[in-house]
Amino acid sequence: MPKLPAQYLGIQKRYKGVIKAVENLGKATKAAGPLNEKTARLIQLAAAASVRSEGSVHSHVRRAQAAGAKPGEIRHTIILLTSTIGFPSVSAALSWVDDVLEGK
Repeated sequence: MPKLPAQYLGIQKRYKGVIKAVENLGKATKAAGPLNEKTARLIQLAAAASVRSEGSVHSHVRRAQAAGAKPGEIRHTIILLTSTIGFPSVSAALSWVDDVLEGK
């Protein structure tokens, strides 16, 4: 299991019930439909990029990799957003993807 970010751990320590509820919600949403884990992780990655959340992109890249996504699939997930969120946002998101994929 990957090391959790300090911010997440801090919230978890202060608000145990909230984090437990968030984790349970994540499990319930994944179980609610037919998408496989890799596809679900790539969708979550796209959402993270769409809201320009660098930390969330980092996290979802790692989770997508753990679910079997290849670097090309991860980058393609971001490139597909170009006409939706714009090139500058896609460029930023790709740099965050590369932070993880290239170990920066």
